[in-house]
This record gives sequence, C-alpha cells and structure tokens, in this order.
Amino acid sequence: MTALTPMTFAQTDIEKIAEHDGRVAVTVDATGKMNPSARRINKLTKGALERLVQSTAFKDLKPGDVLSMGYPTGMAAEAVDVVQLANNADITDLRKAGASLAKRRGDADLLLLSGGLRKAAELCFGLAMRDYTFEDRKSDGKPRKGSVTVMASKPDEVEAAAAPLLAIADGAFMTRDLTNEPANFLTTTEFADRLAEMKSLGLEVEVLDDAKLEELGMRTLLSVGQGSDSPSYVVVMHWNGGEKGAAPLALVGKGVVFDTGGISLKPGAGMEDMTMDMGGAGVVAGVMRSLALRKAKANVVGLVGIVENMPSGNAIRPGDVIKSMKGDTVEVINTDAEGRLVLCDVMWYAQERFKPAGMIDLATLTGAIIIGLGHENAGVFSNNDALCNAFLKAADAENEGAWRMPMGKGYDKLLKSRIADMKNIGGRPGGSITAAQFLGRFVKDETPWIHLDIAGVASVKSETALAPVGATGWGVASLNRLISDNFEAE
Repeated sequence: MTALTPMTFAQTDIEKIAEHDGRVAVTVDATGKMNPSARRINKLTKGALERLVQSTAFKDLKPGDVLSMGYPTGMAAEAVDVVQLANNADITDLRKAGASLAKRRGDADLLLLSGGLRKAAELCFGLAMRDYTFEDRKSDGKPRKGSVTVMASKPDEVEAAAAPLLAIADGAFMTRDLTNEPANFLTTTEFADRLAEMKSLGLEVEVLDDAKLEELGMRTLLSVGQGSDSPSYVVVMHWNGGEKGAAPLALVGKGVVFDTGGISLKPGAGMEDMTMDMGGAGVVAGVMRSLALRKAKANVVGLVGIVENMPSGNAIRPGDVIKSMKGDTVEVINTDAEGRLVLCDVMWYAQERFKPAGMIDLATLTGAIIIGLGHENAGVFSNNDALCNAFLKAADAENEGAWRMPMGKGYDKLLKSRIADMKNIGGRPGGSITAAQFLGRFVKDETPWIHLDIAGVASVKSETALAPVGATGWGVASLNRLISDNFEAE
C-alpha cells in the first residue's frame, strides 16, 4: 500500500538551515513577528524574508496559507515556504498549513521549522494526509519521494503527539488505496487477502468463505454475489485492546468491489466509478489498521461483506424473494439496491455473535444521499441519540462533514411487499431514508446503531482539504476519535 512520507523529528538547530538543499518551511504570524528560525533565514537571505512578510501579498494571506521564495540567496534550499500561522493556531489552520506544504513539496526533502507551535503534531498530520498519490496502475507511476524533518525545541514531545495522528493517516491511506483500486486488481479474493495481511499488526482476522456463509444462512449477501464468477466473503477483524470480556464496538462495511447493478443494469456512463462501491468496507479496514498501529485501548470488531454484483445467467432477478440470516424474507425489486442486502446479513451476524456495545455500518449506499447532501456531508441515521451525538461531535472535531437525517415508521409503508416481509427499495421519495429504514429492521432493540451513507464523500471529483481528487478516506479520523473519546479504557 501507499506509504506515508518518512517523517523524523529533531532538535532545532538554526546552524543547519543554510545547508538544507530541499525545501525549508518556516512559520510567521500575521503581524510579521519572527521566531529564531525565521530570523536566521532572514539573516541568511539578507532581509528577503522580512520584505516578504511586510508585503501586501503576505498580509492578505489567511491562516495556513503559504508564500514561497524560490532559490533564496545565502541558502542551499530550492525554496523557503513561509506559512502564515500563529503559535496558538487551531487544529483546522494547522492541518491546512500542513496540506499546503505537502502540495508544494513535490519530491523534495522538506525541513519543517515548527518554531513555537503549540500543536505542531496537527501540522504534521495535515502534511501526511495530503502528501498522497495513487500511482500503482500507471506504467510510469511515480510515487512521492523525499522525506520530512521536523525541527522543534522539544522534538520528543512533538513526535509522541504525532504518532497516533500518523497512525490515523496510515489507516486513511489504506482506505484510499482500496477505494482507488480498479476492480480487476481489487477482486473479492484480493480484498480479503489484503485484510488478512493485517494479522501482522496484531489484529485477529477471520475470512468466512461461500460455504461458511451458506452454513450461517447469509442468503441475502450471497444472492448479490451469485451472478459473479468471484467468490463472496465476510472478513472479521478483531482488535482486543480494551478490558477483557468487555463488549466491543462493531463496525460493519459494504464491500461491493464492483457494482454493475446486476440485472437492473446501471447506465454505462459513469459506471467506471463503481470501483468505489466498496468504500464502506475500505473505511472499516482503515479504522482497524489505525487502531492496531496506535495500540488503542478499546475492543472493536470490524466486519465487511465482500461481493461483486454482476449480471449473468445465475444472477439474482427482480421479483426474486430471498430469506435473510435473521429469517425475514425480502422481495428484490431492484438488484441495484444490493448494498442493503449485503449489510443486513453482516449486521445480524455481528449482533448475534458479538453482542456489541454499539454498531456502526458504513456504505456507499444511495445516490439519493448525494442529491440531498451533495459531496460535503455523509448522511447519518441512528436509533440512539447519545451514540449519534457522540459521532457528530467527533466528525465535527475532525472537519469531516456529517449530517443527521430523519427516520420514522411513516417510511416503512414504502417497503411493504405483497408477497414477502419487505421490499428492498421504497421508490424515489426519501430513497436514502427508506434504505436506512430497511437496515433498521435488522438492528436489535438493545443495540445502539448508526448508519452512515457515504456515497457522496468516499470518492470525489475535486480535491478536499486533506486529500487529492479520488478516494478521500473520509470517516477514518472521525471513527477513530469516536472510539478514543468514548470506547477506550482509562
């Protein structure tokens, strides 16, 4: 998978600034006041830095913005990147600054002079998150080269604060890689194999194959994959870092490696984007990786249903009735509403086996949520205000857009079937809500539950604050914070 840019931490040594031959980054606040590192650069460049920070261009910058001086006199560096940032800057501005530096870095080695920044680790996180490219499938692919050296007055403290943040970035990179992969590379088997590789991090990983899923009665999940030559799987990942025997938080992800729509075939235009229909499972994988890397003191189980939805002579048909693991029967009206058929069996299995303290499912589930919320927010549906509010708080703290959507019994009538217990779609009105209502039927009364419809945020056509075009890794940071704040042992 794509590796984080190597980052090391060192004691500030202003004598080494002149000889660095990559890029040098330094912070200056809006008033133009310089810290010792900035004063050293100003002396080396014979006052050029002072002239820059007194310019209108610098004064017009917003916190986190950057101006660059190319090939400065008196220095070996190819450029000095001057970041407008106060020592007490908030997390948003610090991460923005890091992302700005990442976009300018190219393949150069970066010397980051963090000065007196109180939360320098957050700048490091922003830099790490934005310093990402997916080049694996290009014949002349050129992954980012170079490294970052962070100079600080107390480098050990900055490094310690950055370590868990870099674990989150590493997990987000896994999510992005999985979501960006073409379906002929990320087959169902390859997906399961990549998750199994995380045993090396201390995760317990089980791979349940077709035969086991049939034995368990996961017929709705298996019905989605039956039209494909690729096998279906459920992968279960355990992280047991909390109190022994304590009920885990369950994360459940939709892992449709490619979605043609099945017999209810999607339009050809844009179908290539359906390589990202496993985005929910990708987020679950990224969170589990982050938890293992930072040795989280929590019990979390991640379960993903991995299938491919293809049309064939063996594919599920509109009008078929399938019996779920729970025992409810589902009339399939549209085979392109397949994600809920995958999730409902995995959710039921998670509750039956693990009796979780809470359950959160993630899926690129409906186009309707994009109509409602665009690409700025994921849709949040829940049966439990406390858990929902805790997640919304975590998402807000991480600047990952999330918006709570309504649920209610009034929507259930849209799922009524003449010949089965329910239909798998409820029509166009409230499409994302009726999808959530369908999933809600597979949630036990005692289980606090959140459904996250991430269809609009998992992969985007324009860059975000911390990600280039393509897969974003949305949700890894928010779920990690939710776990850290609410599910970790003291």
